[in-house]
Order: sequence, then structure tokens, then C-alpha cells
Amino acid sequence: MTTTVLPEWFKSSYSNNGGNCIEVAVNLAAVRGVVPVRDSKYVSGPVLNVLKGSFAAFVAGVKAGEFGSV
Repeated sequence: MTTTVLPEWFKSSYSNNGGNCIEVAVNLAAVRGVVPVRDSKYVSGPVLNVLKGSFAAFVAGVKAGEFGSV
């Protein structure tokens, strides 16, 4: 029997609900090897599936300040 795992979308705790947010579904990293990313304003719109290793490298770069400050 095949079990379907649905994305569990969430926004960052740093999101201020100003409408310029993304949502991620990290629960699929272990199951599918990807982290889906979408625009929170268009929940039925396109989803970008980022390989889990690439997503981890991106997050590490953000934490290290490699992309400047916001």
C-alpha cells in the first residue's frame, strides 16, 4: 500500500504577515528529497521543489550572512 504524504506548509516565525512571504514544506525532505517552496499569496499557484541539500546550503548561507542583511 502506498501512502501519500501531503506538504505541511508553514511560514517563518520572522514573517510579519505583510504579504511578501514564502511558505515551505520541510516535511517532504525525508520522504521525497525535496523542500517545496511557494508564494504565500498564491497557495494554488506554482511550487518550486528545491533539492534538500540545496535548501540546507541556502539556509546555512542565510544564517552565515552570505547574502547580506535584510
